Amino acid sequence: MSYETLLIEKKGAVDWVTMNRPDTLNTLNRQLVDDLLDYFGKLYFDRSVRIVVLRGAGRAFCAGLDIKESQQRRNSPAPNEPQGGPDAGLFGQRRISEIVMRMRRCSQPIISLVQGPACGGGFALALASDIRIAGESARMNAAFIRIGLSACDIGVSYFLPRLVGTSVASELMLTGRFIKADRALRVGLVSEVVPDADLAKAAEPYIEEMITTSPLGLRLTKECLNMSIDAPSLESAINMEDRNQILTSQTNDVREGMMAFLEKRKPNYTNT
Repeated sequence: MSYETLLIEKKGAVDWVTMNRPDTLNTLNRQLVDDLLDYFGKLYFDRSVRIVVLRGAGRAFCAGLDIKESQQRRNSPAPNEPQGGPDAGLFGQRRISEIVMRMRRCSQPIISLVQGPACGGGFALALASDIRIAGESARMNAAFIRIGLSACDIGVSYFLPRLVGTSVASELMLTGRFIKADRALRVGLVSEVVPDADLAKAAEPYIEEMITTSPLGLRLTKECLNMSIDAPSLESAINMEDRNQILTSQTNDVREGMMAFLEKRKPNYTNT
């Protein structure tokens, strides 16, 4: 795949996806939104990719919306976009929010490597990931409220309280204040903090451990975890878990996994 604002580096079954607008701190312009929508939309049916690592080029993860371009687009929308009014605003809003919907819908775990600013929409991208590793320079905030908008945007009001609890989420969203790497680690927002230069290296153990699981087991685990977070009851969650176990138990991979365990060796999964 070739994109204008994304660099895709394939390492086996792992896609290293880099938002590549370093001169603008990887802010979300129309092209980057288009590229992210296309990439995560296609990922849903792409069984060749098992894990995604998302990062930003340069000194930022993603500093949010490209406000300058957004103002220009409002004055001169593209031919295929609504021409002004609430419909145009909702169209633009849904284009960005659909990115996080596709990130959660795809079955591949997503690891975000966060360095520098991760603000507004960039904060949302990090929150929508499955695992977050922060560089020491990471600074994240719900920037929307600082420019006259609500802090409840692009899934932040959904993800943040589930990750850090209502009290910390309220503090961050009502003030728009930054949470830096050390505190993000303390409240469980990120899995670990490393020097910025070591972010890619820090992702490797997560990748290695996930890549040695069965392909179906990994996909169904992400799906079930998503469902269980919002399950209305314990019974609903267990029903989903039971389904997963019956599906995976019918595969050749589960037999290989059990034999490898007994023989004290790494399994050789074939996704069959």
